[in-house]
Amino acid sequence: MTVDAAIIGGGISGLACAWDLKRRGRRVVVLERQADPGGSACSERLGGGFLMEHGPSTVNAGSDIANDFSGMLGLNGERCNLGGGVRRRYLVGGGVLRGLSVSSMGFFLSGYMSLRGKLRLLGEFAVPAAADGKEETVAEFCVRRFGPEFLERIIDPMVAGIYAGRADELSVSAVFPKLVELEQKYGAVSRGLLRRHKRGVRMPSSRLFSWQDGIASLPRALAADLGEAVRAGITVRGLQAVSGGFKVDAGPAGAFAARSVIIATQPHVAARLLEGVDNDAACAAGEIDAPPLAVAFFGFERRQVDHPLDGLGFLTSRKEGRSLSGAQFCSTMFPGRAPEGHVGVAGYLGGARSPELARLPREELLDLALEDFRKLIGVKGEPVVAQVRHWPLGLPQYRIGHQERTTCLKNAGQRRPGLFVTGNYFHGPSVASCLAMSRETASGVHGFLDEIRPADRSAVL
Repeated sequence: MTVDAAIIGGGISGLACAWDLKRRGRRVVVLERQADPGGSACSERLGGGFLMEHGPSTVNAGSDIANDFSGMLGLNGERCNLGGGVRRRYLVGGGVLRGLSVSSMGFFLSGYMSLRGKLRLLGEFAVPAAADGKEETVAEFCVRRFGPEFLERIIDPMVAGIYAGRADELSVSAVFPKLVELEQKYGAVSRGLLRRHKRGVRMPSSRLFSWQDGIASLPRALAADLGEAVRAGITVRGLQAVSGGFKVDAGPAGAFAARSVIIATQPHVAARLLEGVDNDAACAAGEIDAPPLAVAFFGFERRQVDHPLDGLGFLTSRKEGRSLSGAQFCSTMFPGRAPEGHVGVAGYLGGARSPELARLPREELLDLALEDFRKLIGVKGEPVVAQVRHWPLGLPQYRIGHQERTTCLKNAGQRRPGLFVTGNYFHGPSVASCLAMSRETASGVHGFLDEIRPADRSAVL
């Protein structure tokens, strides 16, 4: 059997792309190495009713495409919005949690930054725009425009929280393209923000949602709708361009013939599959690093934790010297994450900041995370439940030159018609970004299939 599209990789990106193509009337097959599809979008019910998110934990409620998927998949009845207990943002400063109000003026009214740092931030209006066009790291851009204190206290923790990365390594053009655009267009980021505000342009939403049984509800629903088109437990060994399309070598599962192929795997896997098919794309994918990451989840009785847990969690800067780069107060964020009278928290270790921590054995990781939780949120006694997830390869790093690499990957179909690449290393690692990239990819595949000549369409592969 020849399919219109073979999707290699059954995470959110691959499943969403396949689902979109199926709705357009295309015959698809999804080949996933793991026994269960979903990739990093894994939600696990632990003993006693705790819910642990092994990967992403939220969806941007301001994303039209995320709302579309939730509705079309019939998930809105299970949807849960961010809990009312989230009233503050927390950052670690001087060894303690420093709470900032979620109001627009909360940051400036707090004592988290010094007066000098705030004045430097306000002076961003007077900083001339860069004229040389040189690509900058996030750190270089932020120090130049906002000052070193803003970088250290705000941006460095944010980059660790979103990308598990380092501000002195990631490309600002790839990570925060809107900031670069505002500087280029208005001469100053703050000036651009004010003008956009006057015109009524809305900033990206900070409203978040999930589903009762966690983020894994999304890939489960996609896979259920795709039905037999999803083939789990299959490792793709190779890819070959042949007359009329591609031959996908799935080892003992046989070979699949496809008019087009979408690679929706981690970049290192994409690099291997692309070798010999599109060497330029293989090289680009191979240059995208993904340092190891670990998640440590704990469940406690509420009385064991002194802190009110009245926020999403907390982030830490490198200079604080903590093992945790950040944490989430899971049971505050959404209902059903912990049984009555209990709370759930999750800590994140490793990433580009300290990859060696993510490689530690389970018990050592739990000890390090618990030590930080004892000091920062006042945990007493032993947890009711504790679980660790090791990710040998974590989030992709958008380092200098990343946009050139992703452009090369997006142009794979120009060099090898019918070849497409999608995933969380294009427009961001969030669920909404992956869904948007998948729809973009599906549209490209659909257009390509429409343009195939009848002789090519009926070719025997």
